[in-house]
Amino acid sequence: MENGGAPQQGEGKDPSGFLGEIINSAVTVKLNSGVVYKGSLQSVDGYMNIALENCTEHVDGARRRSYGDAFIRGNNVMYISAD
Repeated sequence: MENGGAPQQGEGKDPSGFLGEIINSAVTVKLNSGVVYKGSLQSVDGYMNIALENCTEHVDGARRRSYGDAFIRGNNVMYISAD
């Protein structure tokens, strides 16, 4: 918050708190390679390792594969977005 103005979106929110709030919610995970995974966030740890349920893989905007469960290693993650 600068100059006593209203807080900006996302300001003051801890990333681990946000991730804890969206457990069991639909998320989009984009990897450094550009591949996108969409599914239900089951868990995330301090290394950003992610477990997704009912997961689909998307390449260049097109759905490529479906997975029941997927585990994504954290060092590959560019971002996680709540849908």
